[in-house]
Amino acid sequence: MSAPANATATSAQALDPLAGAAFGASPDIEGRARFAVPATPRPSISGSAAAVVSPRGELSLRVAKRAGRSVAVQQFHQGALRVLRPHYLDESGQVCYVMVNPGGAYLGADLYVVDVEVEAGASLLLTTQSATKIYRTPAFHAEQRMTIRLGEGAELELAPDQLIAYREASYRQDTRITVSPTSSFVMAEVITPGWSPDGASFKYRELRLRNEIRVEGDDGAALLALDNLLIRPPQSDVTGLGFMEGYSHLGSLVVVDPRVDQALADELRQLTAGYDAYTGLSLTRTLAGTTGLVLRSLSNSTEELNRLLGACTGLVRGRWYGRAPLNLRKY
Repeated sequence: MSAPANATATSAQALDPLAGAAFGASPDIEGRARFAVPATPRPSISGSAAAVVSPRGELSLRVAKRAGRSVAVQQFHQGALRVLRPHYLDESGQVCYVMVNPGGAYLGADLYVVDVEVEAGASLLLTTQSATKIYRTPAFHAEQRMTIRLGEGAELELAPDQLIAYREASYRQDTRITVSPTSSFVMAEVITPGWSPDGASFKYRELRLRNEIRVEGDDGAALLALDNLLIRPPQSDVTGLGFMEGYSHLGSLVVVDPRVDQALADELRQLTAGYDAYTGLSLTRTLAGTTGLVLRSLSNSTEELNRLLGACTGLVRGRWYGRAPLNLRKY
């Protein structure tokens, strides 16, 4: 199989190139750093906009288990990010929060900073109110920085709506995840091109999504996987072999859990064969008793990718947590 995008990483090889992930230690990445507001101004923006110093939106959420249910014990938002009131989809005690961007879209030089912590034994489902739209960014890219920390036995399901990159959009997403050896992390994402006047799919300038996953141990947080996805349509033909293989939409699933193994990978691979998509899957090494799984899927339909990822997460939800397949009923 060949990779659907220019996926770059350090110090190891993926078992399946379509998954676009690399596994192993990386000496040039420092331990468990949290994102901070830039101390110096970012590059000046042409025109009337001034240099950007602080984020356009900040969100911090810490969830803990209290009396059998997961609740927010710390919550902060500022600017163009916030969460709606919590709700519970079933009797498991898992709390669901919905992130909202009242501005409706990301624009050039926008910076959003999100910090999420799930304490020991707690369970959080975090989603978005609607698709993340990236509009034209003529002078400087839009960016989201997200830090996630999971305590012992904690669970986090990250299920945002699709990311839509419109004409001349540039977007960078940097997610740093630190798990405990007994915690469980599931993240599903879909990338789709936005509308353009000539109907072409790849009119955006750049999409760069980076996931750094570490496992907390006695000697600090060791690198489990570094997953880089880079798509730059203006610089090369991304439609052909080695990139998008003739498809326009991309779905990703990341699972980190001590129950991840080859049998699960084989079962998910067989499950995805029933969908109109081209899918590859890789396993990471096992570190401190936990293992990661990265799945990439290419299609020409957001709905098909959502169904495929929903089937995969539904299998995990039912088998590991005793929960029904996810149905957020947003539309």
